[in-house]
Amino acid sequence: MKPDDTMSLNSGRDPLRPEIALSWQRSRLSGLSPGTPNLRVDSDAVDRRSRLVAAAAPVLTKLAEQLADTPFCVLFADRESRIVGMPTGSRTLRDRLDRLGVVTGGVFLEETTGTNSIATAHELHRGVAVHGDEHYLEPFKAFSCYGHPITHPVTRRLEGVIDITCLEVHDSPLLGPLITRTARDIEDRLLAASRRGEQRLLAAFQVACGGHHRPVLVLGTEVTLANRAATELLDPLDHLRLRDLAAAGGSDAESHVVQLVSGQCVTVRVREIESGLDGTLFEFGSADRHPATPTADTISSEGLPGRPVYIGGAPGTGRTTLALLMLGGTEVVVLDAVDAAHQETTWLDSLERAACHGPTLLVENIHLLPEICAVRLRRVVDQPRLRVVLTGAPLAELAGQGALLAAACTTHRDLAALAERTEQLPRLIRVMLDQLGVGDRLRFTPATLAALAGHQWPGNLWELSAVVRSVASRRSAGDITPFDLPNRYQVSPRLRTMTPLERAEHDAILAALRACNGNKQRAAERLGISRTTLYNRLRALHLTA
Repeated sequence: MKPDDTMSLNSGRDPLRPEIALSWQRSRLSGLSPGTPNLRVDSDAVDRRSRLVAAAAPVLTKLAEQLADTPFCVLFADRESRIVGMPTGSRTLRDRLDRLGVVTGGVFLEETTGTNSIATAHELHRGVAVHGDEHYLEPFKAFSCYGHPITHPVTRRLEGVIDITCLEVHDSPLLGPLITRTARDIEDRLLAASRRGEQRLLAAFQVACGGHHRPVLVLGTEVTLANRAATELLDPLDHLRLRDLAAAGGSDAESHVVQLVSGQCVTVRVREIESGLDGTLFEFGSADRHPATPTADTISSEGLPGRPVYIGGAPGTGRTTLALLMLGGTEVVVLDAVDAAHQETTWLDSLERAACHGPTLLVENIHLLPEICAVRLRRVVDQPRLRVVLTGAPLAELAGQGALLAAACTTHRDLAALAERTEQLPRLIRVMLDQLGVGDRLRFTPATLAALAGHQWPGNLWELSAVVRSVASRRSAGDITPFDLPNRYQVSPRLRTMTPLERAEHDAILAALRACNGNKQRAAERLGISRTTLYNRLRALHLTA
């Protein structure tokens, strides 16, 4: 719909200003009717202890003193455009707004309440005034309102919207500068609080480090502090895992065992520095347990003569890589059961030659062996002078001769699917980048690793390797962001918990947004749904496109 079409809704009145006409257009395309608000109220979602509320409190108290006995009402909304409160206002006006659903917890977006100074300021990220008939919803046309966004001076993120509302007959051009100054005062306090918070983070860090050489790390929203021991111990990618650990909560006295990107296991004590302060302190110690993934040292005694090893797992989980690591740098004879199904006699001859000349043998996919080949291999496995490693399906899936062969092995290793060990993604990706010769030039950011961790990885390491090669072929240096990944991997970590229907819906919405270059209005039209419905589904599916 063109802005001229919107003008027809305002027939008989003065022409709408361009920014108001476009807001009406967005409201109409969202499916909102001028006579029927679609206001959502969720009072339980209001955070009255947020840093925004703390920063705004003294500013709004001063504003309330200035506006005492005036016919104005102040509304305060958070970054979701949800009303946090009405810190000041005449009782008559507050009661009238309350009857219209303007209450704490009400979500003021253009798709729920049309054109008004909270919803439109939130949409445009700039100050806006809406007078009388410029409101999209009929019940709001008796009012004038002035709104201004509150932006964090450090992060530049939208933190909320401050608004002043009155009946149209009480409108004053002085209200715009007043609410703009109020927003600036709140932003100044956010900046000051951020600096004080950084000082408290530094103080807590210095106390934790004092007189000790153990690794200490502090992670805040905008600040990272680490002593030399922590810098040498941790990779930046370890910070992603540590933030998840802090988000999970728990007792300050509790220690966790964490495997780092390097493969080393450490104990971590997580401590909230101060209630309400956005920062977490991590203190590290040595762990008794070994890394979950075998290293050359931990497997040197496996795969020795007379001690056959079975490695199970789905295709692509790294069975062959681990087998070759176990067998060391010696010359290895490799036989694949896939070949036995087509050339049984030739395969058996190769097995006999390997058994005679040895001493190192790797047989892959034993679950696919014909029975006669499996029986013959069983005799070879029993030979004490041979070093033998077998690979195949997970132990729980073996049957018949395959199960007997695995039972003959003195050591069993079952490799989990990649989707079950996504904490290893940073290290696996680093190894793959090193193998491609670009490990010192490319870096997968934490957000990218989080997106990859949400994938199901049916192809396991083969699939991951294909993704890494694809990215490396298009980027020669720098940070790899989620948008550098192939399209189907730019996903939310929540995908693993989605139902098949939710997953299909997620993929369809993401495809529409890409096709429309992120324009939600055009994406909704492409999907055949209202803009309101699209916003609702974006929130439900935790999509940030």
